[in-house]
Amino acid sequence: MATFKVDVVSVEKSLYSGEAKFVVLPGEAGELGILPGHTPLISRIRPGVVKIVHEDNSEESIFVAGGLLEVQPTHVTVLSDTAIRAADLDEAKAEAARAKAQDALRNAHEKADIAVVEAELAMLAAQAAAARRIRGASGGRSH
Repeated sequence: MATFKVDVVSVEKSLYSGEAKFVVLPGEAGELGILPGHTPLISRIRPGVVKIVHEDNSEESIFVAGGLLEVQPTHVTVLSDTAIRAADLDEAKAEAARAKAQDALRNAHEKADIAVVEAELAMLAAQAAAARRIRGASGGRSH
């Protein structure tokens, strides 16, 4: 079966670099599925989970807090400010950070401050939802 190179990179480090036969990720207009030979594409991505399917059908999931996607026929690159392996997602921490951000939003008065906190809230909500979905899909085990 045909595969292609996939790189998932955050500001801090490379989280994945290897071969895959299929990748699913949260595109700006909805879920995107990428197969080998896909038409070249550059797109923004929303916060959510990048699911990488290996040639043996095993899967790896990585949460991204939005970012950019570049697709070439033989290579997919995902660039994100924040990326976390599914095994490292902590729903409780995300919910606690979300509660702090909601308090900050209540105390914010400047439009710029409000916009920053709202973006952080959206990312934290997506992170908590991803943790719930991944834990539920794996029966409590991480991918």
